[in-house]
Amino acid sequence: MDPLEEAQLMMTRRQLFGKTALGLGTAALERLLAVGGLGSLAGLASAQDHAKQNGLPGVPHFAPKAKYVIYLFMSGGPSQLDLWDYKPKLNELYNTDLPDHIRSGQRVTTMTSGQARFPIAPSKFKFNQHENHQDGVWISELLPHTAGVVNELCVIRSMWTEAINHDPATTFMQTGSPLPGRPSMGAWMSYGLGSMNENLPTYMVLHSKVTSGKVNQPVYPRLWGTGFLPSEHQGVSLRSSGDPVLFLRDPDGMDRSTRRGMLDDVAALNQGSLKEFGDPEIAARIQQYELAYRLQASVPDLMDLSKEPAEVFELYGQEAHESGTFAANCLLARKMVQKGVRFIQIFHRGWDLHSDVGVDLPTQAKDVDQACAALIKDLKRTGLLDETLVIWGGEFGRTVYSQGALSHENYGRDHHPRAFTMWMAGGGVKPGVVFGQTDDFGYNIVDKDGNAIRPSVETLTPGAVHIHDLHATVLNQLGIDHTKLTYRYQGRDFRLTDVHGHVVKDLLL
Repeated sequence: MDPLEEAQLMMTRRQLFGKTALGLGTAALERLLAVGGLGSLAGLASAQDHAKQNGLPGVPHFAPKAKYVIYLFMSGGPSQLDLWDYKPKLNELYNTDLPDHIRSGQRVTTMTSGQARFPIAPSKFKFNQHENHQDGVWISELLPHTAGVVNELCVIRSMWTEAINHDPATTFMQTGSPLPGRPSMGAWMSYGLGSMNENLPTYMVLHSKVTSGKVNQPVYPRLWGTGFLPSEHQGVSLRSSGDPVLFLRDPDGMDRSTRRGMLDDVAALNQGSLKEFGDPEIAARIQQYELAYRLQASVPDLMDLSKEPAEVFELYGQEAHESGTFAANCLLARKMVQKGVRFIQIFHRGWDLHSDVGVDLPTQAKDVDQACAALIKDLKRTGLLDETLVIWGGEFGRTVYSQGALSHENYGRDHHPRAFTMWMAGGGVKPGVVFGQTDDFGYNIVDKDGNAIRPSVETLTPGAVHIHDLHATVLNQLGIDHTKLTYRYQGRDFRLTDVHGHVVKDLLL
């Protein structure tokens, strides 16, 4: 084949528009590169400058209450009935069947749908009442340190979601959609607000070691990915052992000046491609190369905890000395906030306890309890809690009935999406309050009179908090109107809350 003919056949649609200076090509390129919240871009120059912007013009939309988010994600679905949602009447109903009118035909997973019965499993763990600003709140004996900071917590007992299996539920919680392909919450935040430290990513992800060793639910990179947003906004995932970022160190025989010269040459080539084709991803690539170069100096200092005073390790626990533990990651999160990292996500896996709740849940809780409390205390003593929103929770809760064998000392719990518990602290949320309540079985959200609520995603249901409502509320604290932070993709304006979501003002100061 003639080389010229081959080149013409291989030309992509984007390349064709990029090479077309006037007419249809310019109009189509403007449409392709449109950025939600801004309307269409005013030509190729705006697309080239996009990667250089410190967030979007006009964002935040109003004065923010928080600048940072630390999201402590308990992957697998922690049991609210054994940690937060005290149901003493269940002791009288041990091993009796869950009443049909309580379940009311609600969906169950295939893991328990074949059981002959749904025997009620009261929590084997004791609960203690702790004073908060509102009234006494009951917290499991498994969380003594967290109970010590109850006056800082906004406990939400009435979270709910439609997703009943792990992958869609986790994807929903992280991206606002149960289907893969959407940008993560941290990516949306990076896209809208931009960076506060040019030497560190806006969005960083930490993975924690699990003491129990029962890590049965994977977490995928798409959970901190950008979906259709420019790739510069994806989370930078730090490893718990070895080099925190792969290939961060220069190869043997390459010094900093050589690396700098190589990047300058690569940047010149990329700038030429950007000018020719107008692809925003080329601009993102340039930015990522430059950030990687700066990370070589900033990340080792960030990850070094040796300069922290002894009293800090006493606060977080001796596990904080060990890289990759949940305690060490919480301490790193505080350092990241101090250095201007906007969104920090800490994953802690192993909460999917379909069996052996009595054996494994204490280990899981011990992994995170002291560090969660320490993080809140540490942020408060450094003056950062007011501007840092801390979020704790999983993708759904667990059932009141036992999965598999039941005894007073041990039992399992299946997935339960219709009522579960999360908490938030700092960042302008009300401290020392409990929001929402469930029935005597912890199965359904109820109103103040104890009547079961059937919440709807279309409207804000008083007393209930859907995932879209949670996302809308988090963005609100960052000064973002969730309906206005959008991105045009495939002819539609997308947003984190899809077409739903309401700010839950009862949670806010």
